[in-house]
Amino acid sequence: MNLLESAGFSRSNPYYVVQQGKIASLTLMKDSERLDLLKEIGGTRVYEERRRESLKIMQETGNKKKQIIQVVQYLDERLRELDEEKEELKKYQQLDKQRRSLEYTIYDKELHDSRQRFGEAEEARNKISEKLAKLNNDEQDAGEKAKDLDKDLKDLTKSSQVLNKEKSVVEKRRTEAMKKHAKVELDFKDLEEQISGNIRAKEEASKELEVLKKKIQESRDELETIRALYNDQIIREEEITKGIMDREKKLSILYQKQGRATQFSSKAARDKWLQKELDDLQRVLSTNLEQEKKLEDEIQELKHGLQKQDSYVEEREIELQELNPESDLSAELDKLKVEVTKAEKSLDHATPGDIRRGLQSVRRLCRDHNIHGVLGPIIELLNCDEKFFTAVEVTAGNSLFHVVVETDEISTRIIRYLNSEKGGRVTFIPLNRVTAPNITYPNNSDTVPLLKKLTFSPSQAKAAFKQVFGRTVICRDLDVATKVARTDGLDCITLEGDQVNKKGGMTGGFYDYRRSKLKFMDIIRQNTKAIRTKEEKLEKIRAELEDILISQCSIDQEITKLVAKQQKDDAQQAHDKSELEQLKQDITNALKQNASIVKALEKKDKLLANARIQIEQLRAGMAIKRAEMGTDLIDHLTPEERDLLSRFNPEITELKEKLIAYKAERIETETRKGELETNQSANLVRRQQELEAVILSVDADVLPGEADLKKQELMEAKASVDDATQQLKSEKLALQDKCQHALKDEEKELERLLSKKNVYLAKQEDCMKKIRDLGSLPSDAFETYKRKSTKELHKMLHKCNEQLQQFSHVNKKALDQYVNFTEQREELQNRQAELDAGDEKIMELISVLDQRKDESIERTFKGVARHFRDAFSELVPGGRGFLDGDHGDADIDDDGPRETDPEGRVEKYIGVKVKVSFTGQGETQSMKQLSGGQKTVVALTLIFAIQRCDPAPFYLFDEIDAALDPQYRTAVGNMIRRLADMANTQFITTTFRPELVRVADKIYGVTHKNRVSCVNVISKEQALDFIEHDQSGEIEYQGSVSKTRQCGGSVVARPCIGNGLSQVARWFVGTMTWQVLRAQGGGAVGHGAARELGSS
Repeated sequence: MNLLESAGFSRSNPYYVVQQGKIASLTLMKDSERLDLLKEIGGTRVYEERRRESLKIMQETGNKKKQIIQVVQYLDERLRELDEEKEELKKYQQLDKQRRSLEYTIYDKELHDSRQRFGEAEEARNKISEKLAKLNNDEQDAGEKAKDLDKDLKDLTKSSQVLNKEKSVVEKRRTEAMKKHAKVELDFKDLEEQISGNIRAKEEASKELEVLKKKIQESRDELETIRALYNDQIIREEEITKGIMDREKKLSILYQKQGRATQFSSKAARDKWLQKELDDLQRVLSTNLEQEKKLEDEIQELKHGLQKQDSYVEEREIELQELNPESDLSAELDKLKVEVTKAEKSLDHATPGDIRRGLQSVRRLCRDHNIHGVLGPIIELLNCDEKFFTAVEVTAGNSLFHVVVETDEISTRIIRYLNSEKGGRVTFIPLNRVTAPNITYPNNSDTVPLLKKLTFSPSQAKAAFKQVFGRTVICRDLDVATKVARTDGLDCITLEGDQVNKKGGMTGGFYDYRRSKLKFMDIIRQNTKAIRTKEEKLEKIRAELEDILISQCSIDQEITKLVAKQQKDDAQQAHDKSELEQLKQDITNALKQNASIVKALEKKDKLLANARIQIEQLRAGMAIKRAEMGTDLIDHLTPEERDLLSRFNPEITELKEKLIAYKAERIETETRKGELETNQSANLVRRQQELEAVILSVDADVLPGEADLKKQELMEAKASVDDATQQLKSEKLALQDKCQHALKDEEKELERLLSKKNVYLAKQEDCMKKIRDLGSLPSDAFETYKRKSTKELHKMLHKCNEQLQQFSHVNKKALDQYVNFTEQREELQNRQAELDAGDEKIMELISVLDQRKDESIERTFKGVARHFRDAFSELVPGGRGFLDGDHGDADIDDDGPRETDPEGRVEKYIGVKVKVSFTGQGETQSMKQLSGGQKTVVALTLIFAIQRCDPAPFYLFDEIDAALDPQYRTAVGNMIRRLADMANTQFITTTFRPELVRVADKIYGVTHKNRVSCVNVISKEQALDFIEHDQSGEIEYQGSVSKTRQCGGSVVARPCIGNGLSQVARWFVGTMTWQVLRAQGGGAVGHGAARELGSS
């Protein structure tokens, strides 16, 4: 069906094939059936079926809406009931909320109080336990000496009180001496470290400062050059921009002038408009001139402030140079430690998180569980030249973090700990399970084994390195790598990190060297080595300092004299430091203010330049308008102006191209200028200030004197500690009896505290249980009654409970039910609104489509009626016929009552009547008044009218002239002939009449012998001869004439498409039946049209 529709056949018009009995059915068709036929041709039948289905769905939707209304009414009634219960529930909930808040506050206070008392008891118990343990220790010490002291016990009883007092004094002196000794010893060590570190810090800071000053000067020189170039580029860009704007402005004025004649009706109107424009421009010019003056004043003020700040900075720098003390100390050791910490953090960021946690866990486990035989990760064991870092990292990947161990038992033990602690992921390489592969490397100058460029420690890890790097060679480029991988079966890599594996796969691309893990590890390794060296030197200096201090013990008096002088020098040095720091801060603030002034000055200069450009453009525009005033009003430009008009466009294009190029150069220069300024202000100058601060903060001249003083104090503290210790030993024995009595008292107190602790603990658990039983609390329950006393809270709780008893009948679920029913009602109401809106839209659509359907029926009816009138006049010369739409003015007609749709809508037509007059005179006749032949003519006329209204590529007629009179058969044949010649349409028909044979282009004859059909082309004379003999009965048949008539004669006719003319006669051999097929076109169509072959 789709194939026929694509060829031009209509689904709703089946009349391109007219079967043998179709003509008879059309003659008997009622008026309403003719209307249905037109509806089918107009394509409205499918719409009416869909419309009835849609109306049925709408009816079902209406039933649902009724159900929704009933449910909503029930919900409204239920909500009114719940609304009354809700008010009581709110009061109940408010009181219940107050009750739970009060109970929570009471329980919380009791809990807090019990916890506090429990803590006090626990603290007292701990103190007593500590004291008891100390007394036990003292008792044990005293018990060992009790036997020796029995003889002297009586003599010492009288002096025990005196000894106790003396013991306390000695104990205090000993404690003070020990504190002084510890303090002096720490101070001495700090001084040693400070002396050693400051000497190195000053040397390195001085060297770095010299290099840094050179860099700053170079940066400043380059910055001055860049600034000059940048200013030139800015000026050049402004000039180009100004030229473009001038030309565009003049070009716009010329275009405006060119259109003046069409814009203004007279010269006076033009001049009036120009004067208004000049006034507006004059106002804008005045505003810009004021802005220019303001900007010039601001720029002058900024320049003055900048000069003032420069003078201030110079004065402060002179004072700083005068106060800058010479120092030989530096902070090299601290700097190295900072760099190591930074490198370790960078390495951690470059390491996957689970691997990093795993390595940290391995180090901790080895330290905590004393695990030996762990050599470390590969990245810590290997070393190589910096140019091989990328190749090594790309080759190894995460294998850099594989941990090398001596045996698999060690790795199994560590993995067991890792799994139990969830300490991350680590891959181990046990050396006892690794078999190093034997690789034969290519011998040429373009490749080198990667393993030969690596150094590793210890040497026993060589097998692990062979396993990771043994199958990889470094190649000069990718071409060599591809060749080696293909011929030698090795993995290849270039120094840039591009890989070619032995299977042919290639990987590569950009590799960020700044995040190189090996670079970070190399920094850590070198700085750690330097730190170790510096610390060894520091220990050596400490030893030498210790020797010096020992040799100076004999000059205590001289040290005492120097103390006063040292204190005076310290005060002066502190004052100088304070003044120095203030000067440095003043210089830093002044430099920052200078930078902000310079930026503001640059911004003001740009604004001033823009304002001046605008002023010049305004003045130029005003000059042109003044020149135009008073001139004649013309509709064309002067030759000079036309020349300018033709020159400005290419000049503007050229200038814009130059401007783009100049902007690119200026942006590049500006980027470089910004980089230099940022590097100078954020890096170089800041580093210079840091180095100067390090040098100024060093006190190397003072430290040796302080070291001597601390040494003397240390010796005195040692002597005091020795004296106090000796005296304490003699006093300790006298306190043994006192310790025993105190021990018994403390044990009793400890038991009492334990009992109290258990009571408070039980009370604490009870309060927590009550708080949990309260359930969820309001948000303000924690603060509302916090400041109330317990007595007031109990009183308020009693009153609240009494009020709650009045609401024992309240529905506790009223609020939830009210909210739930409200939501359901809103949802149903929204659904009802959606259904109403959809119903309204559907009815609007149906109304529009009904109107379009009526228009389609009316259009189809008018088309068929027009073609019916034309076709009838052709078939019946002098006759007239027309179709009349029956509007059904009466309720009942010949066909029965008028139909209505489900909505009660009345159709415009209830039927189509046919009225014809074969004579052209007198009244028309209806179908019931016609003879059989005339009805057939009318039916054929209706078919031809339908076909003209909806044409098809070809038509198939089966004996349509069977019931026609001879004159009408001739008219039908002539019409088919004419239509075949006029339109690109084929006609295929079967007949046993000569009228259609005479107008045919091609005729086929079909013979039937032994139940086999055969088709042959016959001539028109043969066909007419057969028909003539058939009608006169001159042919002998085996069987009756009626049988022959039942087989029938038929003619197939179709328009010529270029196959030529031919005639075919069909003979039945044996039982003779003659049939003529008349056709135009290919024989296959005629063959397919014959009824004897089954297609009709």
